[in-house]
Amino acid sequence: MLLKAALTSLRRGGTLTAEPVSASHEVSVRHLAAYNAVCGFGLRDALPLTYPHVLGFPLQMKLMTGAGFPFPLPGLVHVANRITQSRALAVGEPLEITVSARDLRPHPQGTQVDVVTSVSGVWEGVSTYLRRSGGTSGPGEELERPAGSAVWRVPADIGRRYGTVSGDRNPIHLHPVGAKLFGFPRAIAHGMWTKARCVAALEGRLPEAVTVAVRFKKPLLIPGRVEFSASGSADGWEFAVWGKGPHLVGSAT
Repeated sequence: MLLKAALTSLRRGGTLTAEPVSASHEVSVRHLAAYNAVCGFGLRDALPLTYPHVLGFPLQMKLMTGAGFPFPLPGLVHVANRITQSRALAVGEPLEITVSARDLRPHPQGTQVDVVTSVSGVWEGVSTYLRRSGGTSGPGEELERPAGSAVWRVPADIGRRYGTVSGDRNPIHLHPVGAKLFGFPRAIAHGMWTKARCVAALEGRLPEAVTVAVRFKKPLLIPGRVEFSASGSADGWEFAVWGKGPHLVGSAT
């Protein structure tokens, strides 16, 4: 997988012609327990909201390394993720997973595309990726730091641990040397681990039918110390993860 991802560096952009890819899947309770332990979820009869994302990861990689995907994977930035489910998925139910790509569109810094994972008609995850190609980011979004609800100490091995359960073994998450090759001073946490950790912190307070959307801001260098904040209202929850600046901002509705 890593070799195929590296070979996509030869791409120079183009049109989006990737065909959807699909597979059937049955959940391994052992794998689910390992994922829950890494992300902070308890053991329940229903799948955690973010877990189907990792089940779809092999198909995501198959689609993105295939000929119809226009961008090289090295340097592609995961900028946002939105998950919507109409009901919780049970641990024992058979799953049908389909991954597709859509909405190739311009961005002030390059081009964006959505990689969409659908599971059994009741769960959908939309990951937005940015391919930078110059341009300017403009004045930037002014975010006010919320009052922290909890302090999280993120260990240095969280990238390796999450990489093991998710299959996402991008070198920027695994070791300082791999991260430095891509311009980071040390390894960074996976954005989807950070999102999963936030959802786990809200476990028991979210309905089965829910949309949880996040934007990934500054990379979370590991090891690190961050503040998690969450505030509820009649419409749902607003939450964030901050260090010296924002790492993730999100909402659950």
